[in-house]
Amino acid sequence: MQSYSMEMKGRKMTMETGRLAKQASGAVLMRYGDTVVLVTATVSDEPREGIDFFPMTVDYEERLYAVGRIPGGFIKREGRPTERAILGCRLTDRSLRPLFPKGFHNSVHIVSTVLSMDQDCPPEPLSIIGASAALSISKIPFAGPIAAVIVGLIDGEPVINPTQDETEKSELHLMLAGTKEAVMMVEAGSKEISRSDVLKCIKAGHQVIKEIVTVQEEMVTDVGQPKMEVNQPGQTEDLVQAVEAEIKSKITEALHINEKQEREEKLASVKADLVEKYLVEYPDNESEIRKTFENTLKSTMRELVVTKGLRADGRSPEEIRPITCEVTALPRTHGSAIFTRGQTQVLNICTLSALRDVQILDGLGLEESKRFIHHYNFPPFSVGEAGFMRGPGRREIGHGALAERALEPVVPSEDEFPYTIRLVSEVLESNGSTSMASVCSGSLSMMDTGVPLKRAVAGIAMGLIKEGDDVVVLSDIQGLEDFLGDMDFKVAGTEKGITALQMDIKIKGISDEILEKALDQADKGYKYILGVMNETMPASREELSANAPRMIKLQIGVDKIRDVIGPGGRMINKIIAETGVGIDIEPDGRVFIAAVDPEMGKKAQQIIETLVKDVEAGEVYMGKVTRVERYGAFVEVLPGKEGLLHISHLDHHRVEKTEDVVNIGDSIEVKVLDIDDKGRINLSRKALLKRPEGMSEDKGSSSRSGSDRGGSDRGRSRNRRS
Repeated sequence: MQSYSMEMKGRKMTMETGRLAKQASGAVLMRYGDTVVLVTATVSDEPREGIDFFPMTVDYEERLYAVGRIPGGFIKREGRPTERAILGCRLTDRSLRPLFPKGFHNSVHIVSTVLSMDQDCPPEPLSIIGASAALSISKIPFAGPIAAVIVGLIDGEPVINPTQDETEKSELHLMLAGTKEAVMMVEAGSKEISRSDVLKCIKAGHQVIKEIVTVQEEMVTDVGQPKMEVNQPGQTEDLVQAVEAEIKSKITEALHINEKQEREEKLASVKADLVEKYLVEYPDNESEIRKTFENTLKSTMRELVVTKGLRADGRSPEEIRPITCEVTALPRTHGSAIFTRGQTQVLNICTLSALRDVQILDGLGLEESKRFIHHYNFPPFSVGEAGFMRGPGRREIGHGALAERALEPVVPSEDEFPYTIRLVSEVLESNGSTSMASVCSGSLSMMDTGVPLKRAVAGIAMGLIKEGDDVVVLSDIQGLEDFLGDMDFKVAGTEKGITALQMDIKIKGISDEILEKALDQADKGYKYILGVMNETMPASREELSANAPRMIKLQIGVDKIRDVIGPGGRMINKIIAETGVGIDIEPDGRVFIAAVDPEMGKKAQQIIETLVKDVEAGEVYMGKVTRVERYGAFVEVLPGKEGLLHISHLDHHRVEKTEDVVNIGDSIEVKVLDIDDKGRINLSRKALLKRPEGMSEDKGSSSRSGSDRGGSDRGRSRNRRS
């Protein structure tokens, strides 16, 4: 066993190998604080036949025993990955993938298993570091090592791997991965911070990454294995030269077609003609012919951008495609918007509901639920394909989470706006950056609903073409530029600052200078998009959508909760049945009433306010007789609160039988004489009646006439006026 350690922010980080999972190609046990993650890397002996991509799979396995929990549900076993696990898997995959050699087609499997979880030490960076270390000491060809850290921003200063308490104070949550030389991956959510703060935190995190990489290099020196050979397929030079010469002008012509489908049809036609022609002379080289076409397409597109500043659809590097925005696109939803940018189009629908509809989280984090949810759907028709409609995959989860992260900083708090908010982005057309279009349409959709957003949010995707020392940053990239370019850098924000970042690259890192240039260009881009959005929807609607439920918030004493719920829930169910509202009661006494009909909401509010109102001595109430006994009657003066109206307090006259004066169901006016130390309420009807002239206070009668009742009523009126 070999172990390598370093101090990081007062905590020890250890990489151990040689003790666990020894049959894997490489295995490293990562420990930071009390978080422990086992990461393994395994490779197949032979390359996969008939593929032209690198077949790597990353699995990020959460185990609930890591935080001392047993899984919920009937089976009591971990099932499909949580959203956090899928996002953790994507972080590891995106950081590693650019560093494998071209033409390496052996299957590689990375498994990160979270064995123990310290909430102050998140496992996601350890997964990336452990995967890098396992690959670096194995026989798998890998141009690492790399490392990762989380960076926060507190009082304007970067904080490396913030604790849970520090995270709550931080304005930034930045996951950063890179080599010693350059940044490889960025994933961030922030509270409208400046570009300079983002760059400052990236630079601070990169310095720590260099230190972690140095420790890995020491491990590789001690226990690293020789790397396996990568058999690069040879090229038939005369074939390559002939193909390039024949199709370059045709590809250039096709790239000048603005419309995506027409351009793709033209390129497909050129490719089909090429294969048909050259298979006659080179019948065993079909894959090489197709590969040469792809390489020529890539080099031609990049050459046009670098040498002429001309993109596939004729735009300049900083130019953004035409944008249109539409709100209230659907009549019965709470809010909706369509955002179209070029040939990318996203319909977003906003739905409001009571807080009981929050999403319950069953994972390793401390957060148990969330009230702001964004879901993203990418059907095959959005790219003109016939395919299968299945559940959300890693792409849908990742893009949905990015848009959710971008919008969350402007969503009002639960106290300001006590609703569960669900956004759904339906991708209708895709030609570049549907996730950023989801941010734009989601912002418009919530404003259309009447959600009081702090500010509108827009997003843009930036690209990069780097040929030697020539660097061109592209604004608002389309699908072809994403596929054939070197970077996909998404930036979202408001007029005030940045709310989300995500960067993936296909080269071995980018410098701080390129990153700064991309951020500056992105800032101009997304603010231009904000301007277009503001022309359609300058602010949230002042009134909530007529289709959305109205939320009434009450605060009652904790000791009154049982009065509202009632025995076995009978009282609260009765209110819901009578009014048709939804009622949620929090343990701290907050009551939320959700009502589509405002009148029914007010009625439910009045019932609850009456239920929790205390009976006060000396007050007069209109009560209802609920029970009659020989010694008097029980009268409900407030819902759920009964008092005893003793027979001696029914009238000034002597009453022989309670039923002579009152019966069950009668409504009578009574006065509260007192409330004893056990909470028992004593009532009087007599105190509100005028005593007949000449009658002493202890003298009475066992019967009452109609004229007496009328006289008594008049007496009560005079008493109230006096």
